Amino acid sequence: MLLTGSLPPSLAETPGRKDTTVLFHPNTYDPQHLDAESRRLLRAVIDWFEERGKRTLIADDLDRAWYADFLEFARREKLFATFQTPAAEGGGDPNKRWDTARNAALSEILGFYGLQYWYAWQVTVLGLGPIWMSDNGKAKARAAELLDDGAVFAFGLSEKDHGADVYSTDMILTPDGNGGFRASGGKYYIGNGNVAGMVSVFGRRADVEGADGYVFFAVDSQHPNFELVQNVVATQMYVSEFRLNDYPVAADDILHAGPEAFSAALNTVNVGKFNLCTGSIGISEHAFYEAITHAHNRVLYGRRVTEFGHVRQNFVDAYARLLAMKLFSDRAVDYFRSAGPDDRRYLLFNPVTKMKVTTEGERVIDLLWDVIAAKGFERDTYFRMATREIRGLPKLEGTVHVNLALVLKFMPNYLFAPSEYPAVPTRHDPADDEFLFRQGPARGLGGVTFHDWQAAYRQFADVPNVALFHEQARGLLTLLRDAAPDEGQQADLDFLLNLGHLFTLVVYGQLILEQAELTGLHRDVLDQLFDVLARDFSGYAVALHGKASSTDAQQSWALAHVRKPVVDAERFDRVWQQVAALSGAYEMRA
Repeated sequence: MLLTGSLPPSLAETPGRKDTTVLFHPNTYDPQHLDAESRRLLRAVIDWFEERGKRTLIADDLDRAWYADFLEFARREKLFATFQTPAAEGGGDPNKRWDTARNAALSEILGFYGLQYWYAWQVTVLGLGPIWMSDNGKAKARAAELLDDGAVFAFGLSEKDHGADVYSTDMILTPDGNGGFRASGGKYYIGNGNVAGMVSVFGRRADVEGADGYVFFAVDSQHPNFELVQNVVATQMYVSEFRLNDYPVAADDILHAGPEAFSAALNTVNVGKFNLCTGSIGISEHAFYEAITHAHNRVLYGRRVTEFGHVRQNFVDAYARLLAMKLFSDRAVDYFRSAGPDDRRYLLFNPVTKMKVTTEGERVIDLLWDVIAAKGFERDTYFRMATREIRGLPKLEGTVHVNLALVLKFMPNYLFAPSEYPAVPTRHDPADDEFLFRQGPARGLGGVTFHDWQAAYRQFADVPNVALFHEQARGLLTLLRDAAPDEGQQADLDFLLNLGHLFTLVVYGQLILEQAELTGLHRDVLDQLFDVLARDFSGYAVALHGKASSTDAQQSWALAHVRKPVVDAERFDRVWQQVAALSGAYEMRA
């Protein structure tokens, strides 16, 4: 997904493999693993931002300017039309397909230049989901035509009083007696709601009770019965509140009805929330360049700032966390693209990308901010934007807590009941990921099975901190066998969420190792990365020990699984040299 021109010395590739985990660099980016038209479009996006320049990027952010120029560029290049139109709706255009690998690359690039640009793309992904998942050929044709004309889309799910609680929607469709409906009600926090060519809206019929009454339907944001109330945020993005006032809904506007509408809502989020991880990666990368360049060239008390031990620790930890984010996300793409009715492992890896990778982005920014301090507030920096924007990603498409609770549904089968699956290869092929729009009913998560998670850990048993973390991870099996949560603890969400963090680390480590093997990641970097994960596991173990409801057996387990990582000063210094080499490596054009 992410290639640069030259690699730092200690990240030199293993013979026969290509290391793709170094930071995105606009000046040398050349994604040779993608087809020619995808490469051209991604390059065009980078060049547009770089030629526009940093001063304009920051001025527009400060002025909260609507990004009409970006949307015009995307229209002119048919960027969204090429990347977001499934092949079946592409009219024979060989470049139009839903390709998660290149979508992830674009998502990262947009995040690198600003969350507001990423958001226009992201909300269009969500708005298109219920359309591409439907059997409504006329709606699909209309969406494909609008995309080709440069339109963006919106996803009308959440409401002011209910959030994304679809069970409680107050968007009501009343039969009009002629085979259609009149829709009335409000939606809240709906991106692109001011200009969307089509808005996919979730509601319920007034004359049908329960799940059979759910409806997903398409509306036009420029219709006179569509009332745009306000922008609910004070940024460049338009995150709308809107109302439908007796809006006429024809049969051709209905996308889904009954339980299928409910599944379309959840399955759309499954597709859309993956982009949050790559957006977070892009933000963190740009901020990292600014932070290391500033700190490495600043002298305090007669010493370069980066000569202080705690500063180097912060940077190395931030670098390790950022590479872990990239490794996990890149590997998760492969599972997304290889998914099918008999392989739904992506349903676990997806909430982990959304929840874990985005919160790791926050930690990366915090580590950097602790070093550059007041510099992070200055108005002429990208970093100031990053400190605000990185906070939003863990809170979109379901909170961290919601996704942690979802992750726990997979824990028994993942840890205790491995199944056999064919090996999943790296998926950079120009294929159409059409299964994402026929995922089926949004249920049965507890029945999803996984391959042996310990195989990846055994592959790297020679790496000291991987071996140490594997020991901690195996301890989770002991906890669940010998000191499992009792009935009261299973109803204690505070306790379960901490258990979810421990489990998530095991899943996170597995895919990191799989991607490390596929890319030939240098052992120094991998060892330093698992130094961080071992400390994180210890931290969550201590937190479990301190929970009000933890039992004596659970407390004993927790303390027994606190570990100090394997310390290697020479390894640390080699990784630090790679961090230092990033000083001055990139500065956005003025």
